[in-house]
Amino acid sequence: MQVRMPRPAEFSLQTERLGPLPLVNHFIERMGLAALLDKYVATSDPRSRVSHAKALGVLLRSIVVEREPIYRAQETVHGFATGLFGVAGGNLKSLSDDRLGRALDRLFEADRTALLTEVVLAVAKRFAVQLKELHNDSTSIALCGQYRDQRPSARSGKRAPAITYGYSKDHRPDLKQLLFILTTDADGGVPVQFRTADGNTNDSITHIETWTTLRSVAGRADFLYVADSKLCSHDNLSFIDNAGGRFVTVMPRSRREDKLFRKWLQTDTPAWELVWDRPSLRRPDGPRDVWSVYRDPIGSAEGFGIIWVWSTLLTLRQQARRHRNIATAIEALTGLRRRLLGPRSRVRGAPRIDLEVELILQHNHARRYLKVKRIPRPEHTFKQTHRGRPGPDTEYRRVTRRRYDLEWSIDQAAIDYDKKSDGMYPLICNDRNLSPAQVLQAHKGQPTIEKRFEQIKTVHQIAPVFLKNTMRIEAFFTLYFLALLVQALIERELRLAMQRQRIKELAIYPEQRLSKRPTTEQILRLFSLAERHTLLRDATVVQSFPAQLTELQRQTLDLLGVPERAFLA
Repeated sequence: MQVRMPRPAEFSLQTERLGPLPLVNHFIERMGLAALLDKYVATSDPRSRVSHAKALGVLLRSIVVEREPIYRAQETVHGFATGLFGVAGGNLKSLSDDRLGRALDRLFEADRTALLTEVVLAVAKRFAVQLKELHNDSTSIALCGQYRDQRPSARSGKRAPAITYGYSKDHRPDLKQLLFILTTDADGGVPVQFRTADGNTNDSITHIETWTTLRSVAGRADFLYVADSKLCSHDNLSFIDNAGGRFVTVMPRSRREDKLFRKWLQTDTPAWELVWDRPSLRRPDGPRDVWSVYRDPIGSAEGFGIIWVWSTLLTLRQQARRHRNIATAIEALTGLRRRLLGPRSRVRGAPRIDLEVELILQHNHARRYLKVKRIPRPEHTFKQTHRGRPGPDTEYRRVTRRRYDLEWSIDQAAIDYDKKSDGMYPLICNDRNLSPAQVLQAHKGQPTIEKRFEQIKTVHQIAPVFLKNTMRIEAFFTLYFLALLVQALIERELRLAMQRQRIKELAIYPEQRLSKRPTTEQILRLFSLAERHTLLRDATVVQSFPAQLTELQRQTLDLLGVPERAFLA
């Protein structure tokens, strides 16, 4: 008689990664983004197991959490708990790069302007974004590749912006590029408008279209539009002013009003109004940071107000930069002079020497302060008139060759002239109701948008772009704008909650270091290792172990308004 012993039970532990996705999903749901994507990028083929909206949601979450190429989307989704990317586990095989590419095609062909307008309006309503002060700027996104086939879409007839060479703000003129135009709200730097333009587009011609779009998004024209000096053209300023808009921008040095004021400063002193007098933020023992303003009584040629700004720290920086530029230019001129006087100089001829001098002065911005002279110096040598060994009756002829030398002097008068206006720059504004201090305050919010550009290039890694189709690149950049919007909302919500509860710092940095203004990057890193575990016995669930949250994680979720059950479910 044979007795069969029962097979010992097999236990297994299943681990599922949560990461920060429950937190990100909470904000995506609060924005109502999935419904809007499904509305504007509808799926018409009933055979599709994954809709276009869900496929785009996968790419969006991938950008926010951990940026990976599209062809690795399946691996990225598979590494997290089922359903966190908005796709059921049985449909993961449908997330091929071809499927995601078709979703990008439909997004490009959709009415993306209306889509983004509805998204921003929903954000403004649900997150109380006022849309009162909007800041605009642009940056270049460098791309590698030929991109020769840039034909319009066969279905919609739309043409993607041309990827071509232009003025590279990343200092990479060897690469083709696209122009990424972004507008953010002053309240937390929340992105409210985005579009791309051809890589060789001048910024000055983009503002009218951008402002018109913002007027439709805000539902009014009286918001304050803040931009850099490229806005300061007669056409741009007149268009906004005639349409009932308000603006603040920097007046470029090329304007006649700028030259007249700096000339007036040589003999007169403005009645400066103190705005800030505070310690240096970078060096406790450094010079104080003092800001003053002065309203020009004449105004601009168009009749708009001019506010002159004076910063003491900017004065010191400009003086140090001028001294450094002059010293560097003199060093380069000394090296050029040494080459000219050398026995085997290859720099010959007056035009070549003048070009070398001009390049040195231009590169070091020292043309105004250095006066350089090219001095001909004849060099005489004697040569026998006939061949043979020289003797007492040998005749010689004098051979004169023209060599050049350089002399330079520092124009102290030009330095003294510019010292009078160091640290000063003009702002132009058409709203006479704003005080000079308010105009300066609005302009000081402009660097926030630069922070968004830094995040999209470093944290989200918008480049390199692993796509060849220009239409898909345009659609992919739209998802990057949405990812930047999600990130900005998370960051804004946490900082506002800290202000309401009077929390000055959170120990959110590594090694429990404190942060006064936490960023989304650090918030997502805080939850990057969140996991849940399930103990199985012969494929039967024995016990579940939800994610173990720390006190700091619980506090952060409470400040963000995210329920803990999002991580415990």
